Amino acid sequence: MNWNNQITELLQIKYPFIQAPMLGVSTPEMLVAAGEAGCLGSLALGDLDAETCLKNIHQVQQMTDRSFAANIFVHQLPKVNDELKFHYEKTKLFLENFAKNQNLEVEFPDFESIKLHPYQEQINAIIDAKAKIFSFTFGNIDAESIEKLKSKNINIIGTCTSLHEALELEKNDVDLICVQGLEAGGHRGSFVDENIPKIGGLSLLNSVFEKVKKPIIYAGGLCNSQTILAAKTLGAQAFQIGSMLLCSEESQLNLAEKQKLKSASEQDIMLIKSFSGRYARGLQNTFTDAFENSEYVLPYPYQNKLTANLRKVAKSQSNVNFSNIWTGQSIGHFSEKSTKDILQNLIKSI
Repeated sequence: MNWNNQITELLQIKYPFIQAPMLGVSTPEMLVAAGEAGCLGSLALGDLDAETCLKNIHQVQQMTDRSFAANIFVHQLPKVNDELKFHYEKTKLFLENFAKNQNLEVEFPDFESIKLHPYQEQINAIIDAKAKIFSFTFGNIDAESIEKLKSKNINIIGTCTSLHEALELEKNDVDLICVQGLEAGGHRGSFVDENIPKIGGLSLLNSVFEKVKKPIIYAGGLCNSQTILAAKTLGAQAFQIGSMLLCSEESQLNLAEKQKLKSASEQDIMLIKSFSGRYARGLQNTFTDAFENSEYVLPYPYQNKLTANLRKVAKSQSNVNFSNIWTGQSIGHFSEKSTKDILQNLIKSI
């Protein structure tokens, strides 16, 4: 099949396949392996501070000459007030008692110790590092940032979970739009935290293709040649692969987490807010049973910061009952081969 199109030319890749950023799962080695497969690797920077972003980008630039996407979260920071502080302390106390009852030794951060950074600082770091491709999720970015990035000829990829969001991204003149179907694993890229759009991938892809002129990347449920061809038929020019790489050689997941994924059924997969304060698709466990739909869920990123050490301790103990394991709805396609082999085998099968 001839894969050349607008996106392969713009991103300078052989195949229109993109390794999903997957903060906490992807690694620089995964990014490099994706590039070696002729695809685009992604560097997950999340909401890291600018200095760390710069350091991580330079690390990858020393590992590969290929282009890659630097990906960040562009959420709006919650307003700090007495109500938020009270809710934080209440949730922290409940978590401390919960961890103690589960025989987990965890130190939870005080509210004042949490430092948040506006995404504009990350964008400045990405520009300083001379990255060539910038992708973002959790919202839209301001016009000044768009202008800065375009002045440096940096290609911009925005994420949408609804037609309305896609139209907003197009209005903002991003170069490419990643359409994230509801099937996708990990955090929802929605512009809002509450009452998020819950639109199936094929329906969303079709409506965006009909109304938006920007080239489309599709993410959600892609796991074999049939799903790739379905997305291609509906207008996608590129395909973002995430869940297929969760158990790969380069993944950060440990053996227990990989085994949990491989034994999961469709009933185990749900949209989860209690780990981070934003909805993400992943595996139900003891933690989600206790906290999901409870009063102990703070707005993002405070819930994410507060539960971080609990998840870290659980991971270090290979305790999957208290770690966030994200995955999409297309299960049963987990391979422990290298990212390069997984992507190349997928492309060859089409």
